[in-house]
Amino acid sequence: MTRDADTMLAPADEAGIAAAIAAAHAAREPIAVEGNGSKRGLLRPVQAARTLSTRNLTGITLYSPAELVLSARAGTPIPEIEAALAEKGQHLIAEPPDTRAIFGVAPDGARNDPTPDGARNDPVPDGSDRPATLGGIVAANLSGPRRIAWGAMRDHVLGIRFVNGEGEVLRSGGRVLKNVTGLDLCKLLAGSYGTLGVMTEITLKVLPAPEAAATLLVAVPDMATGVRALSAGLGSPFGVSGAAVLPGEPALAALRIEDFASSVAYRTGRLRESMQGFGTVTMLEGEASRAFWREVRDAAPLAVRAEEAVWRISVRPSAGPAVAEAAAALGGRALLDWG
Repeated sequence: MTRDADTMLAPADEAGIAAAIAAAHAAREPIAVEGNGSKRGLLRPVQAARTLSTRNLTGITLYSPAELVLSARAGTPIPEIEAALAEKGQHLIAEPPDTRAIFGVAPDGARNDPTPDGARNDPVPDGSDRPATLGGIVAANLSGPRRIAWGAMRDHVLGIRFVNGEGEVLRSGGRVLKNVTGLDLCKLLAGSYGTLGVMTEITLKVLPAPEAAATLLVAVPDMATGVRALSAGLGSPFGVSGAAVLPGEPALAALRIEDFASSVAYRTGRLRESMQGFGTVTMLEGEASRAFWREVRDAAPLAVRAEEAVWRISVRPSAGPAVAEAAAALGGRALLDWG
């Protein structure tokens, strides 16, 4: 779905967002809400005459590394926030995904499926080539593999400013780790996909990035064995922060450990010993490990093409292999992510 200038509203400030919603409310006209439009292919299409975008509502408004707190306007691109945090050795705890790979768009804006002559296609015109915004990630409550250890995106939202359906500006929470300011509407709006209000500013708790990271890759004969390997790893005392089974022959069961370098070395050594009974074990360290989990986070191993549908199905881990088998029977592929 594309948007043109006549149907796209993109105010540059919170007052403009409030005025647009108030006008739509008075006219009894539904509006679609988005940031950069990077997730328009997610869920059902919204039937609305106009789209209200927060893409011009950008910028980090508060960053206190010592207090582990960051506030930014809702339209701020996630890469901009990640870059600011990286300068201070910190990161977003929930590891939010870059959804462009899922929707058949590479980070440079070109379609993943090549043209017949092997060349890359032109950038897509509908905005799905743009990076996700902070508001979009929180509104969809999108998290990555680290969720199993540190919780979902919604668990790290300390405060929000938002505009309700009547055009009123409200706030909930605050800008400190311990606060009891008003009702906890942060978790209510996180995951509401903009149906309960349009967030204009979000305050997050952040953490220092781990000094080291390592990943054990266990070559397993099938996904059922991979799930058993992950269960054993997650049940161990070694603090696994990522667990996934990647398709292939053989399939790969992946377990990540992040912490201080000495701790990672000891824990991966012990965990490797316990994984020997499941298959051949290899290890990725440092940037190779981080790159691997960025791909898992973004579902890149599925190599999604533009004409393919993508389903995210939440089941208990033991049921994951059966879902993967059903997908394979239909000519599909499956990635199991414990988070």
